[in-house]
Amino acid sequence: MDDYVADLVDLLDTLHIDDAVVGGLSLGGYVAFALLKRAPHYVRGLILAERRAGADTPEGREGRTRMLTLVREQGASAVADQMIPKLLSADTVRMRPDIVERVRSFILANPVETIAGAITAMMNRPDSSGLLATVRCPTLVLVGEHDALTPPAVATGLQQRIAGATLVVIPDAGHLPNLEQPEAFNRAVGEFLERRA
Repeated sequence: MDDYVADLVDLLDTLHIDDAVVGGLSLGGYVAFALLKRAPHYVRGLILAERRAGADTPEGREGRTRMLTLVREQGASAVADQMIPKLLSADTVRMRPDIVERVRSFILANPVETIAGAITAMMNRPDSSGLLATVRCPTLVLVGEHDALTPPAVATGLQQRIAGATLVVIPDAGHLPNLEQPEAFNRAVGEFLERRA
């Protein structure tokens, strides 16, 4: 996570951005939270989509270890086959082949080393639960109604521990509501930016 945060800080500095509304989905949410922890002066507002505050459980680490073995032995295609049913709602998988192929193409566009690096970063991320009560900027928590990886109950817990945070549940979406229901996702983000941040 430190490498991702360093890249983000370099980008903000290069663009001469002193503060911003920082958002991240899934792994990106962990990066946004790590930025808040390490360089909070950059964060004017926070958007956390499809993420949890805690570190991986032992079971979660075991699953990521299996995924590391899978990507190294069988490549990105095997990861796509295993992850797509977890990333997308069952209805999206069944009725929207365009979205399924789009997500597959995103995964396949990454070298094995990049996928392994992201898995390792998520597996080794710190527990940020203690930081939730210290968040003082406007915060939006987003979650897909049918997210199997970070279900709405997890998002509700996150929202309840951040003072004044807003929770939006995106109907008919899994872990990637920005792709599955982009209009609803963009509307939630737009309203947050206009009214809160």
